[in-house]
Amino acid sequence: MLTITDAEPNQLPEKTEPDAASPRVLSILSLVLERLVNRNEMLNLSSGGGRLGKNLEVFHGIRPPAITIPKYLDRIYKYTNCSPACFVVGYIYIDRLVHRHPGSLVVSLNVHRLLVTSIMLAAKILDDEHYNNAFYARVGGVTNAELNRLEVEFLFMLDFDLTVTSRVFESYCLYLEREMIMWNGTKLKIESGNRANTIEDIAEISVEDMESFSSSLSNGGLA
Repeated sequence: MLTITDAEPNQLPEKTEPDAASPRVLSILSLVLERLVNRNEMLNLSSGGGRLGKNLEVFHGIRPPAITIPKYLDRIYKYTNCSPACFVVGYIYIDRLVHRHPGSLVVSLNVHRLLVTSIMLAAKILDDEHYNNAFYARVGGVTNAELNRLEVEFLFMLDFDLTVTSRVFESYCLYLEREMIMWNGTKLKIESGNRANTIEDIAEISVEDMESFSSSLSNGGLA
């Protein structure tokens, strides 16, 4: 589970080792998001355990998911066939949302639902071909009805501002690449690529109920 303890208040996430078939942007985003969640969880602890991300409570799960951010991003990439740029634009949407609603913090209770919602929206904007909400819901481990509701909430919180100029996109790419260099001295460029899957290929998960990501691939559903 994604948790921060008092005994390790300054612990940074371990360096993420990407799957050989995964684009490098997944490793970079995993690093940035894990550090962001860890920082916000520390803020939560210092405030006495209050729900600092209350403006994003619609995206909150019952408890922090067992699946890690790297595994969750890899799962979305593996099954949805969305371009790597969708992950960058999804991150831009989340960052834009947080800046529009200063009381909103990305924490372990909401990061997974924010990711699947934002990446799905990015795919609809960027990719000529993309899967529907039902497909993304199954990949992300939520019900179709819940993902529909999260999508509407996300859009209204952004005032339907989904435009990302090439200049903004490039500035975020440079920022993410700098973060990776600062973390481990490795310069990684953000690339593009495509694959294809069918809904029958998807192993069901439940973000809240899984004990491990690997076991979910052979079991089932997101509660």
